[in-house]
Amino acid sequence: MKLYNSLTRTKDEFKTHTPGRAEMYTCGPTVYHYAHIGNLRSYIMEDVLEKYLRWSGYEVNRVMNITDVGHLTSDGDTGDDKMLKGAKREHKTVMEIAKFYTDAFFADCEKLNIRKPKTIVPATSYIGEFIKVISSLIEKGYAYEAGGNIYFDTSKLEKYYVFNDFSEEDLAVGVREGVEADGNKRNKTDFVLWFTKSKFEDQELKWESPWGIGYPGWHIECSCISMKNNGEYLDLHCGGIDNAFPHHTNEIAQSEAYLGHEWCRQWFHVHHLNTEGGKMSKSKGEFLTVSLLEQKGYDPLAYRFFCLQSHYRKGLMFSWENLDNAAAAYSKLIDRISRLKQEGSGEDEKCAALRQNFKEAMDNDLNTSLAITALYDVLKSDIPEGDKLGLIADFDSVLSLGLIDRAKKLSSAKPNDEEIPAEIAELIEERKAARKERNFALADEIRDKISALGYIVEETREGTKIRRA
Repeated sequence: MKLYNSLTRTKDEFKTHTPGRAEMYTCGPTVYHYAHIGNLRSYIMEDVLEKYLRWSGYEVNRVMNITDVGHLTSDGDTGDDKMLKGAKREHKTVMEIAKFYTDAFFADCEKLNIRKPKTIVPATSYIGEFIKVISSLIEKGYAYEAGGNIYFDTSKLEKYYVFNDFSEEDLAVGVREGVEADGNKRNKTDFVLWFTKSKFEDQELKWESPWGIGYPGWHIECSCISMKNNGEYLDLHCGGIDNAFPHHTNEIAQSEAYLGHEWCRQWFHVHHLNTEGGKMSKSKGEFLTVSLLEQKGYDPLAYRFFCLQSHYRKGLMFSWENLDNAAAAYSKLIDRISRLKQEGSGEDEKCAALRQNFKEAMDNDLNTSLAITALYDVLKSDIPEGDKLGLIADFDSVLSLGLIDRAKKLSSAKPNDEEIPAEIAELIEERKAARKERNFALADEIRDKISALGYIVEETREGTKIRRA
C-alpha cells in the first residue's frame, strides 16, 4: 500500500513500527458548533483509511481528541477560545456546549457510517498530562515564560517548516493579514503552550499550574493525547489540510523536542470541500450540516458516496447539482444490487481478479474513485449473482455505503411493476423532476394528486417508495 505523505511530499510505502499493528491518530472536532459537511469529508476519508487497513489485516489503534478548551479563533494565539464563543452564543456553560456538540458530532458520524474511534479523549481530561510535558519542555530549554504565558521556542529547532517549501515570510503567523502579533514572543513563529489569567480574564475553564491559573494551548493537546495512547512512535497522523500549518507543524515541533526522536512517519491530509465562494467554513456564518441535507430529502450516505467519487487530495466542489447527480447514481446502484439473487457457485479466479482490482485501487493512495469503479465492474461481470453480492459486501466493509442493507430494504419494499398504474408512474417521475429542480411546492402538489388517486408517497433513506393507501 502506498500513501501520499505530506511530510516527504511523495507516495510512500505504508510501514508500521510494529508489524501488523497501526498506531493511528486523527484530529477530532472542536465542539463549539455543529460539524459542517466539509469537516465531515475529512472524517469520511479517515474512516475509509482505517477500515481499509483493517481489511488489509492490520490491527488499528485509532485515537481521537475532542477539543473542548484551548482552540482560539485565530491560529496566531489571539481571539476568544472557540468554546467560550459557543457558550456566549447560546447562553450556556462551556461544558454544556461541549456535551451537546460532541453528541451531535457522533450522531452525524453514525448517519455517515463513520466508525467511532477506539479511544476518544476530551482535552479537559488531560490537564495533568499537558502540564507534565510542558514542564519537561521548559527543563530541556525548548519553552520559556513571557507575559504570564508559556511559549515554545521555535528557534531551538533545526527546521520548523516541515510540510512545505514556502518561504518563512509567507507562512509566519505573525505577519498574516488580520492577525495581531504577540509582543511576548521571542520569535514570530513561537506558539503558546499554556495561557494564564494574565491573558484571558473571562475564560471559564481554568486550572492550577506551576505558572499560574490558566489553560492549555490548542496544539499541546494532540501531542499529549497521542503520546499517551499511541506510544512514542506514531505510524499515521490524519487531519484536514488546513491543519498542516500551524497545528500539525507545532505538534511535530513539541513532540519531537519532548521525545528526542522522530515522532510520526506518515501524515495523511484531506483537502477542502469548496463552494463557489471558496472553502466551506463556519466563520462565514452559513454552513451545511448532515441534518440540513436530511431535511432536504438526501440520504447522508449519498453524501458519503459523493465524497468517495473524488480523490481525497483534490479539492471537492460542492453544489446541489453535483450532490443530486451523486444521489441519483447512488440510488441506481442500490436498485441494481437489489435485483441480484443469492445464487452463487463459490468464488473462482474471476472473483479473485475483481477483488484484486479493488485492492490495487485502494493500495494506490486510497483511490476511492477507482474502488467504486471496481464495484461497478463486479456488477457488469458474468460471475454468479450470489458471488457478486459477496464481493459487494466485502468491498463495502471498507467503503461503508450501506449497499447490501439498503438493497435488501428496497427489494422488500419494492412493489410489482403491474401494481403501479401508468398514470401514477408518470406523476412519480414528474415529482422527481420537480424535486431535482428544487421546486418543492410543485412536488408537494403532485404528491397530493397521487394521494387522491389512492397511493401514498414516502421518502426514506432508500429513496422514494410508493404504496397503496
